Amino acid sequence: MVIGFDGSRAFQEGRTGTENYSYQLLKSLLGLDSKNKYIVYLSPTKNNTIVTNIVGWAKNVEVKVINWLRLWTQGGLAVQTFRDKLDVLFVPAHTLPVIRRPGLRTVVTVHDLGSEYLPSMHQLKQRLYLGFMQRRQLKTATRIIAVSKATKDDLVKRVGIDPEKVNVVYEGYDKDLFNPVKGDILVNSLRQYGLKSEEYFLFVGTVQPRKNLERLIEAFSVFCHSGAKRSEAIESRSYRSAKAFLQDDKLKLVIAGSKGWLSDEIYELPKKLGIEEKVKFLGYVPDEDLPSLYSGAVALTFPSLFEGFGLPILEAQACGCPVLTSNISSMPEVAGPASAGGAVYVDPYSIDDIVKGMERIENGELRMENVKQGFENVKRFSWEKCAAQTLEVFENLKQ
Repeated sequence: MVIGFDGSRAFQEGRTGTENYSYQLLKSLLGLDSKNKYIVYLSPTKNNTIVTNIVGWAKNVEVKVINWLRLWTQGGLAVQTFRDKLDVLFVPAHTLPVIRRPGLRTVVTVHDLGSEYLPSMHQLKQRLYLGFMQRRQLKTATRIIAVSKATKDDLVKRVGIDPEKVNVVYEGYDKDLFNPVKGDILVNSLRQYGLKSEEYFLFVGTVQPRKNLERLIEAFSVFCHSGAKRSEAIESRSYRSAKAFLQDDKLKLVIAGSKGWLSDEIYELPKKLGIEEKVKFLGYVPDEDLPSLYSGAVALTFPSLFEGFGLPILEAQACGCPVLTSNISSMPEVAGPASAGGAVYVDPYSIDDIVKGMERIENGELRMENVKQGFENVKRFSWEKCAAQTLEVFENLKQ
């Protein structure tokens, strides 16, 4: 079987989300499957080492750079489906070529339907494009991979996809990279960011409205008030302007991630709340630095409004970092059931509930249990398992 793999996202600099999924899945598939042939399609690149790296992963792979500067998927990749004798075309991120060789079997991965559920938090062109593509293309795809049961449910309810057409295949995490960091290595790694262990809450992800960072920052402002003043601030909402009565001058909220769309108000909010010295925006953080940030944090605070999967949850748990996350969307599915104690769940639309969650996760005994159960939870996930289940989807198309 000849499998075409859209690798246009896999080798972008500063990989996040879908780019990381594309890279890790491709690498794991080539490490697992020596029987089928893979043709990896790349967008124009001046970095020849990328091609060399891919070819070095396996003998059964061919790399083709499609020199198509605009509408790469709908132009260049579409044309290539007529030129190459593919049995399957796999696109790891939402969008198939509308025009493609008749009879070509296609598999596409859907990571989330955020543009459907939170339209005001996505750019208009993104909403229109994804809206059309999702409804038009997903119904014509041979098979769909959803990265969580929550995403599959969204596809069935929101787009009207036949549930029998959708396979749930969980993402994995980099087991070689994400492990607890301790001792001098942790101290020195955190020092470059001006941080000390156990003195900050952490958020990891793109800085954008759907990540719910405004409520998180406001909740942190409340949390910083001591005792009775915290309760008073919650009731009066005076945390929006109060500066005094901070319970711990050392504690910070650290936000690691690139600037996203509609993020200006997020960056301005700490100053409005008078806690600009206690909220630290790191910008994009290289993957190799993330294990130290997770390992040194009081907890990962991840009260997102919508996630198809939520990879930072797994990365944090693998590093022994307690997790606070939302009780909606895919997050409980990924972090593990509340009864197991792998995470503290909060209503992401309630600032008060986020504050209470931060208070709970500060508790030493609860944090120890959270860490223990987190280590157990991540055993359910791996890129090797993801690759094996994805390959099974490809193989079943022959039947």
